[in-house]
Amino acid sequence: MTRMFSRILIANRGEIACRVIRTAQKMGVGTVAVYSDADATALHVAMADEAVHIGGSSVSESYLRADRIIQAAIDTGAEAIHPGYGFLSENPGFVDAVVKAGLVFIGPSADSIRAMGLKDAAKRLMEKAGVPVVPGYHGEAQELVVLASKAREIGYPVLIKARAGGGGKGMRKVDNPEDFAEALGSARREAKSAFGDDRVLVEKYVSKPRHIEVQVFGDNHGNAVHLYERDCSLQRRHQKVIEEAPAPDITVEMRAAMTAAAVKAAKAINYSGAGTIEFIVDASQGLRADGFWFMEMNTRLQVEHPVTEMITGLDLVEWQLRVAAGEPLPLTQKQIPLNGHAVEARLYAEDPAKGFLPAIGTLHHLTFPASVAEGTVRIETGVRPDDTISPYYDPMIAKIVVHAKDRPAALRAMEDALLQTEIAGTVTNAAFLAALVRHEGFAAGDVDTGLIDRDLHSLVVPVAMPAGAKELAVLHASGLLTKIASDDPWTALRGYSHHARSHYPVTLGEPGTSDAPGQTTRYGVAVLSDDRFEVATPDTAVELRVRRSGESWHITGKRINLTAKTAAIPQGVAVIARGVVATFALIDPLQRADEAGGAGDRLIAPMPGLVKSVRAAAGDLVKKGQILLVLEAMKMEHTITAPHDGKIAEIVKEGAQVKEKTALVRFEELETAELTNK
Repeated sequence: MTRMFSRILIANRGEIACRVIRTAQKMGVGTVAVYSDADATALHVAMADEAVHIGGSSVSESYLRADRIIQAAIDTGAEAIHPGYGFLSENPGFVDAVVKAGLVFIGPSADSIRAMGLKDAAKRLMEKAGVPVVPGYHGEAQELVVLASKAREIGYPVLIKARAGGGGKGMRKVDNPEDFAEALGSARREAKSAFGDDRVLVEKYVSKPRHIEVQVFGDNHGNAVHLYERDCSLQRRHQKVIEEAPAPDITVEMRAAMTAAAVKAAKAINYSGAGTIEFIVDASQGLRADGFWFMEMNTRLQVEHPVTEMITGLDLVEWQLRVAAGEPLPLTQKQIPLNGHAVEARLYAEDPAKGFLPAIGTLHHLTFPASVAEGTVRIETGVRPDDTISPYYDPMIAKIVVHAKDRPAALRAMEDALLQTEIAGTVTNAAFLAALVRHEGFAAGDVDTGLIDRDLHSLVVPVAMPAGAKELAVLHASGLLTKIASDDPWTALRGYSHHARSHYPVTLGEPGTSDAPGQTTRYGVAVLSDDRFEVATPDTAVELRVRRSGESWHITGKRINLTAKTAAIPQGVAVIARGVVATFALIDPLQRADEAGGAGDRLIAPMPGLVKSVRAAAGDLVKKGQILLVLEAMKMEHTITAPHDGKIAEIVKEGAQVKEKTALVRFEELETAELTNK
């Protein structure tokens, strides 16, 4: 008789660590979290029963330190280690070390991971097991003449792939024989840098590829089952963006053939635990039972596993723990249900308009939907309001997952969920994801892995700022929307004055675009009555009515009818409407230098951001008010000026991503004569 673990350690961070902890708590299993310097106050640390510090902020100093993780498990009495995904999850050496320490690895054996770790060896193994593989060369010979010859035999276009790689690294498409040598060299250099192995394989390039994978599960008693398929074809740079289950338009015959091949693959390596068999599918003539080929196996739980859980009603992490504890699979193949349709979108702190550049920042306002109009919504996240997206790790904010009766309803539910998601403090890809869900081809199921790249220009169109957002930001900044609690009826009135109408000054910086910088405008706000205001510039004035509407404001006026929320952020205000976040900078013209963080011998970053340009260098003598650098944060450029005369000792590099309160400039102490003689 098997016994469930009393305590496990999760060798990961973020949303997957939180996900594992939730299931363990449900099962009555104690949890131990590990954390780096940057994650000391992270959600997964707060959720766990116990937490152990394992090193510095970089992954090489913490989450990749197998020795410290194993020692933490031993010291806290954990009996098993769950690796999550990424980091050490597919490292057979780590599995060996865990087992050697007398602990249980919640996942497959080291031998199974090794068998699938190298793409070429895995494909030879699958061929032997009778699993269809893409026509190609997976041999050991790596000479240019051999690989070029094999490419000609396969037929162009071909795909060069790093045999030890993943995530699109070391991968090159080659259309013509004369381009092969250069592409091979480039792929090898990238593979060597990313994986320490420059060996490659060459395969037939599929012209309209879809990425469909099958969730498999095995136990230590010789059983293996599948939990149906997921379509992960919506990708950018070979990274998944939106996943769904089941696959659109899949036929009964193709599902039967694909899932049978996946189970055959799992049994070929005596697989135990959760795994995913990834197939490349030729969709040029529709989905066919003879049009899919084995690509690779992920020997771990996948990021997108929640869509499988939604259509089956099962908890895959619970299955992982039970199998690792020695139990047989909880269900037979015939007992596994398939209900409805599920979609998952990966919400990132990144700027799609700038090549999906990661965007660090503090989540000053963060709200996820609790429900959607059609179906149900589930949020997988590892962050809370006021948490910071750091430069050290993947900038994922959350996985938004919806389930509905069918695919059209699920897509509508996903758009609803994305439009309800409210984030201020960093740039996100939420609008891009919503545009993708609305994409005509995707909605029709006509999808392949090249869809995003082909239509990127239409998917990253900036969402227009709604009429009234600027005026609402001005009113928020004035403080007049907040009623003062007082026994004095005059004081309790907003902006009441016994004499002439008072105008409250506000200077607002509007967000710019890649083509034009944002404008800075001075406003005056006057109170006309308890819910009526005038917002004026030197040239114009508009009368507005503002009423509370739940957690939002309803603002009306000439050509304005807007319901939105406001959120205070450092040096600014965010206006949040459905699907739109407009961020404005609040500027005190008399204290620009102080707002830049000038104090003594240092200039401190007022918020996380990207150093867009540097206008001075170490050794320069500068005067008070001189522009030193431009910091880009939340799609706005902030000019950082010298708070006093001085000589620069150090200044941040252009292109650096900086956290809030990072030192941007350090000044030297100078004699008065040195500045006078400048």
